Amino acid sequence: MTSKVVLYSAIGEEFTHYDVDVDALTLTKRKTIKVPAVVQYAWPHPDRHTIYVTTSNRGKGMKSDHNHVSALRIDSKSGELSHLGDSVPLWARAVHLCMSADGRYLLNAHNLPHASITVHRINADGSIGAEVKQPAGLEFGIYPHQILVSLKTGTVMLIDRGNDAQGDKPEDPGALRLFSIDQNGVLSNLQVVAPNGGYGFGPRHIDFHPQQPWM
Repeated sequence: MTSKVVLYSAIGEEFTHYDVDVDALTLTKRKTIKVPAVVQYAWPHPDRHTIYVTTSNRGKGMKSDHNHVSALRIDSKSGELSHLGDSVPLWARAVHLCMSADGRYLLNAHNLPHASITVHRINADGSIGAEVKQPAGLEFGIYPHQILVSLKTGTVMLIDRGNDAQGDKPEDPGALRLFSIDQNGVLSNLQVVAPNGGYGFGPRHIDFHPQQPWM
């Protein structure tokens, strides 16, 4: 028996649930809910009972002053979404988010006005808890573009794309920046991968092979 397949799609501040009929190759639109602003990215909890959505009002020529991350509960039978707890304000727009390998922490990557990672605890019910203060001296680079965690090692990987040279402005080098995360959600610098000092590298996204030790 084929398990139920659902799809979630975001347009602007609307997050919509669709049922997927794999055999008929059809989508059936179900419930749409609104989140605080335009969806930037979403990430499911490993138990698939909750999905986390980061939002911002930032756009071309717009100021980023309304930024949040929200928890949405996923109904185990229908896949329908509902709000779980209050949306949590973020200090700046998050360009990407993911979870720690154990599902205890939510990590958001920020690029402007300066590079950073924010970490929030996940409460027992799946709602978003307090932010974990991070130590000084963490190296986030020039322009984070993605954050991903290895499910096998727990290593946090920040993809720092850098910036291309423009006019008289020289290239900002890019790098893969690796961090460890301890049981309290605190990050530590682990490794920087930057061939040729990161010049001409410009990484944007990574993904992991499901069986092999490759990324």
